[in-house]
Amino acid sequence: MITPRPLGLYLHIPFCVKKCAYCDFYSITDASRMDAYTDALIRSIHEYGEKSAGRTTDTVYLGGGTPSYLGGARLECILHAVRESFALAEDTEITVECNPESTDAVLLDALRRGGANRLSFGVQAAHDNELRRIGRIHDFARARSAVLLAHEHGFSNISLDLMYGLPGQTQDMFLDSLTQCLALQPTHLSCYGLKLEPMTEMGREAPVLPDDDAQADTYLALCRVLRQHGFEHYEISNFALPGFRSRHNSKYWDLSEYIGLGPGAHSLFDGRRFAFPRDIAGFTDGTAAVRNEEEVPDFERQNEYLMLRLRTSDGVELRDLEERYHVDPAPYEAVFRALAKPGLTEQNGTRWHLTDAGFLVSNSIINMITDAASR
Repeated sequence: MITPRPLGLYLHIPFCVKKCAYCDFYSITDASRMDAYTDALIRSIHEYGEKSAGRTTDTVYLGGGTPSYLGGARLECILHAVRESFALAEDTEITVECNPESTDAVLLDALRRGGANRLSFGVQAAHDNELRRIGRIHDFARARSAVLLAHEHGFSNISLDLMYGLPGQTQDMFLDSLTQCLALQPTHLSCYGLKLEPMTEMGREAPVLPDDDAQADTYLALCRVLRQHGFEHYEISNFALPGFRSRHNSKYWDLSEYIGLGPGAHSLFDGRRFAFPRDIAGFTDGTAAVRNEEEVPDFERQNEYLMLRLRTSDGVELRDLEERYHVDPAPYEAVFRALAKPGLTEQNGTRWHLTDAGFLVSNSIINMITDAASR
């Protein structure tokens, strides 16, 4: 009998002090709902802990929204419920997303007591005018203080989020933000290009962003700088010092199973996909039943596998592809070989992965690979 791989657990905390101008994640600003929501989330944790009996869980991720805004006492209760309900591995990675304006000593002490061992700070930029432009409510001095305070409280595994391609931002401005963030000694960086989502404030404003060539140059410069500082570029937007990759996010990219709890949270569990509706009232009062997603045909699962694996530096192992989906890997390899000539792919044995330049055009490459399969 094959032992199932450990689960991941994602807990959505849908509260923010203020909605950022670019963000389309599900969140609300009504803090009066926090206690009722915490109680509902804990009930859901107990319920799905029972459903996952016999399975080990080795990653827990509290995302948002702004989990730190929920406060240390509530977060500690949530983490205690997780430990009561799920069979956690001894080395479980427990990540909590924090924003600088809601991080203080009381919060950090509570997170330590709750067992959190990894923090992810939404810094986004080191220039206050850029932070104001995208609707952030902290300045960089506050961000620096929050990260240094986390170090003082014994958190050694710290990730920082940064954004490039902001309105009016030059490559030099972004690289200066990167340099100032590196001085805070993070173990992990997530660096994203700004994407204007139509239903957000900035999406409706449609400001002028740096053009595609400028953003591509910034991305490649980012990759060079972080490589020089010892960071592994292990996923399109993610960089880590050796041993500090996000184990939780890696589950999404290798199609491991995970449970997501909270409005808008998705799951891949017991071979099926389901999601909670983006409805905090329904989740809190228990009327928001999960939506079962349609059964995914094998060919679409195969394409999903290719899409997710090609986001990572590990890439696609052709023998694994053949064993999982019983397909001939030759058409895929032909495309990979053709793309190696312009420097977009690289081979390591029977494993193929995209280069930094390939990551820039990953969507086009993935379409080429999946088209080859359909032919």
